[in-house]
Amino acid sequence: MSPVIYAILPIFGLILLGFVLHRIDFPGVGFWPLSERLTYYVLFPAMLVAGLSGRQFDSSSMGLALTLIGAVCLVGAFLVFTRTAFRLDGPVFTSVFQGAIRPNTYVGLSAAAGLLGPDWMALSAVAMLTLIPLVNVLCVMVLSRHGRHGGGLGKVGLELIKNPLILSCAVGMLMSALTVQPPGVVLELLTILGKAALPLGLLAVGAGLRFEGVCACSLPVALASLAHLVALPLAAYGCARLLSVDGPALTAALIFTAIPVSVSSFILARQMGGDHRVMALIITAQTVLSALTMPHILALLG
Repeated sequence: MSPVIYAILPIFGLILLGFVLHRIDFPGVGFWPLSERLTYYVLFPAMLVAGLSGRQFDSSSMGLALTLIGAVCLVGAFLVFTRTAFRLDGPVFTSVFQGAIRPNTYVGLSAAAGLLGPDWMALSAVAMLTLIPLVNVLCVMVLSRHGRHGGGLGKVGLELIKNPLILSCAVGMLMSALTVQPPGVVLELLTILGKAALPLGLLAVGAGLRFEGVCACSLPVALASLAHLVALPLAAYGCARLLSVDGPALTAALIFTAIPVSVSSFILARQMGGDHRVMALIITAQTVLSALTMPHILALLG
């Protein structure tokens, strides 16, 4: 078994387990929203602060950031300029656009932990600090233009400032730059909390999968999945080659572009007048398909 498949199989095994547990109503319907909030606001930030404090960032960080920016902008621009050719109405197009560029950080961090070696946390922080603001701004711009009811960049700016993943990455990287670490007991507490983040996050991804109606929306689901799972990592690979990015930084760029779309895209679609039903189907289809596409993308290009 190749190292890539060996690292990725447990990730999708946990997603499948989350789906099965949700279908049998264990441990209860109310558990999953609460566990996702705990993971998002407590466990993931604890993991990031503990993992980033004391890390060193090298010159490959800028290359990784530029690679991700280039890939997202290329795929996003292609979809905007070809929207009329696919004859999608505005709300459906916003879901396709989100589905093409928004990453699922739970899956990304889990894959990075298994494939990037000791620097996985630093490279993941660079990827998230690059992608989360960029993708949110682009998606809100498209939703404001094509959704049933908009919102504004001011609102998304406030949400970015409050985003716990961005805040924890910034705190961890600042502590690293200042060569400061939390006191031993605090660091151990954060480390223990962080160990629960990835498994709980992946179980929550599986619990959110919905298969009803995927075939009825085949065009937007297929378009978003092709753009995200194939075109986006290929664009990242091309940008990385142009920028002479290689090694773990190249693998990180491929991981964070080959992962499926984030579950949070459903919430944004519902809040800003996108087609949230199509968005839910795109999330499910990509999560399943990425179990097949990710190993091939990472094995062939990484």
